[in-house]
Amino acid sequence: MKKIAITLAAVAALGVAACNNTANDAGNNATDINATETEAGNDIDNAAYDANGAVDATGNALDSVGDAAANTASDVGNAATNAGNAVANAVD
Repeated sequence: MKKIAITLAAVAALGVAACNNTANDAGNNATDINATETEAGNDIDNAAYDANGAVDATGNALDSVGDAAANTASDVGNAATNAGNAVANAVD
């Protein structure tokens, strides 16, 4: 009789152990899914941040080109004024 009771107890213990592993696996899978979701969200946020940085850098580059063009136009205008002044002074 003791052999049967010990055998039944061993089988029951194995059954409980198997249930616990399944529960742990489900918990680990849920944790993995949450971590993956968090990482994906972080990747999207970082990509958006990088895109904003690229837009800012492009805007700054365009501003620099605009400033250079304005400076060149101003230099041309000043040169024309100086040339006109030189002619006027020569006539006097």
